[in-house]
Amino acid sequence: MTKKYFGTDGIRGKVGEGLMTADQVLKLGWAVGKVLASQGEKLVVIGKDTRISGYMFESALEAGLSAAGVDVRLLGPMPTPGIAYLTRTLHASAGIVISASHNPFYDNGLKFFSAEGSKLADDLEFQIEAMFDSPMTTVDSFELGKAQRVNDAQGRYIEACKATIPLTTKFTGMNIVIDCANGATYNIAPQVLTELGASVVVEGAEPDGININAYRGSTHPGHLQKVVKEQSADLGIALDGDGDRLIMVDADGEIIDGDELLYIIAKARLHSGDDIKGVVGTLMSNMGLELAIKEMELEFVRANVGDRYVLESLNQKGWMLGGESSGHIICLDRTTTGDGIVSALQVLAYLAETGKTLSEARSGMKKMPMHMINVPLNGQANPLESEQVKSVLQQAEQQLDGRGRVLLRPSGTEPLIRVMVEGEDETMVHALTQSIADSVAAA
Repeated sequence: MTKKYFGTDGIRGKVGEGLMTADQVLKLGWAVGKVLASQGEKLVVIGKDTRISGYMFESALEAGLSAAGVDVRLLGPMPTPGIAYLTRTLHASAGIVISASHNPFYDNGLKFFSAEGSKLADDLEFQIEAMFDSPMTTVDSFELGKAQRVNDAQGRYIEACKATIPLTTKFTGMNIVIDCANGATYNIAPQVLTELGASVVVEGAEPDGININAYRGSTHPGHLQKVVKEQSADLGIALDGDGDRLIMVDADGEIIDGDELLYIIAKARLHSGDDIKGVVGTLMSNMGLELAIKEMELEFVRANVGDRYVLESLNQKGWMLGGESSGHIICLDRTTTGDGIVSALQVLAYLAETGKTLSEARSGMKKMPMHMINVPLNGQANPLESEQVKSVLQQAEQQLDGRGRVLLRPSGTEPLIRVMVEGEDETMVHALTQSIADSVAAA
């Protein structure tokens, strides 16, 4: 079955269009509440990032849940992983995040967490969709849900983040620049680092409702690179608008992406003597990560692109560590979902314990040159079934000789075929990518 409203990461769209209107979100809140109430569950927590539309959607969800007879706890501006954490610790039936992650302010969305702080099960999403398509009713007045604001939400999450590294670990002497993308971590991430002893320069921590992710944060690390060098800082940390992604910058202003951070955290776990069997990446993870993980005598598997699929693979394998090149890293031995602050703390704790710089910590992994071309689909035929395309692919794989890879995949959102090649020789990689793209375009 195909879901009607839910995507791989909840519901998202432009504010004022589709499901992202006040009336539709109110009904979505009601639908969630009705499904939960039918199972005897009657408490939902709501948090949001710093978008101006968050106020409107917070009120709409509160009204819908109340109409369904479900109580609400309002967390205010909180990182997505913080909302997942508080959903568990407040023993709520579910958590709702009002956020469009790294998207611009004019988009917004809803993410949902189960009582365990993980993604909602598919069957529950199907039930919510079916309820949403039903006529809306309101429970009797004496059964209406009540709303209450959780005043110590940020403090609870700050302590939870700090608890993911050893109690004796201090960041004293570290000079860190942090870019909070004018998003949900603006008042939390700097406190976490300061309380652990770091000297912190804070950027992107003046949200005004419309500047979230605007030329700041993990999707726009250029500003952070500049400030790190200007301040002669040891490193920089860039989070995205809802705080579930992390990119870092070393003292020379070089970007350390999600693949390299995943490698460092895996190395840190081995250094601590933790029993980790393997690491989950995605189809887009650099092959340099795969080779580096295997050199540590760990297994490496690739999931489809998307944190939902990384999490599914981790659960299937019984592993603890996985992530994406974008910086969405999941440490299941520390938390239940991708968490930018927690991931940063794992890296910083390793640096503090070993005395290594960030550049030194990533030096054991060599990223392979990667090149991608998007080829528009002009006709109805599937170019991936073309004999000519298959022949060109076979030739490319022979040239790479096991020290690189080719990936062709349809875009999930546009009429495109994404052609990606990576290997040790950058000139060869670009030539092979172009050759395959030409054959796909001609098919």
